[in-house]
Amino acid sequence: SQAVAPSSSSTKKAAKHAQKGKGQKVRFQNGTLFPFIVALVIVLGIGLVTYARQSRPAADASAPTVNDHWHHTYGFFLCDEWVQLEGDGEARDVNGRPTNVAYARTGIHSHDDGLIHWHPFSSASVGRRATLGVFLDTYDVELTNDTLQFPEDQRAQLPAAFSESGLIDEDESTCTVDGEEESAQLQVVRWDNISDSDSDGSTFIAGFDDIGLNQDAMAIVIAFVPDGTDVVKPPWNNDFDQSVLNDT
Repeated sequence: SQAVAPSSSSTKKAAKHAQKGKGQKVRFQNGTLFPFIVALVIVLGIGLVTYARQSRPAADASAPTVNDHWHHTYGFFLCDEWVQLEGDGEARDVNGRPTNVAYARTGIHSHDDGLIHWHPFSSASVGRRATLGVFLDTYDVELTNDTLQFPEDQRAQLPAAFSESGLIDEDESTCTVDGEEESAQLQVVRWDNISDSDSDGSTFIAGFDDIGLNQDAMAIVIAFVPDGTDVVKPPWNNDFDQSVLNDT
């Protein structure tokens, strides 16, 4: 079938109605609805902004803060040998500028003394960001759940089995203890205070970089040892007590 074209009279009527609609304004009853909607939107907007401000998480004010200067004993226990990192992380050039970029950002360092000096410069090393990984970054030491990698300038003091590559890998590295080769595992043991008994340490087997150092005078050991090895605090831990740390 063929489409039927509209009659000329129908077309004229449609055009007439369209012409009448031009220039007409939509009016709300009594002229009050539109202002009411605008006012409601404004009130709701203010309410949402107020709620957002009140419910926004507060800034992390937990310790340590940039006003703290803490100290922790630390060490690496590799198979049956103790190691600490070499180099003054606070070293400066002839113009007095820090030579270590990570230290300049965080303020975390050591002085060849077996201590972590936790003196935050910025939010990068305060509160929940005060973790073992921040200290290791100062010396370019990489620690994952199954590998420990030392940079070239830290390899001389490592046990002979690891000194060439600086790499300890759980899947490939072993320990020779008392003349016998044994498989070994990475772990980190942390004590809440240097004076705690060895049995009070908490052992971590993963998430090492995120281990918190959230109070002063802790002790922490990064170990690669055969299963069942009793990990204790570093031997130089005995050189420090709470009063010495506070004055360091």
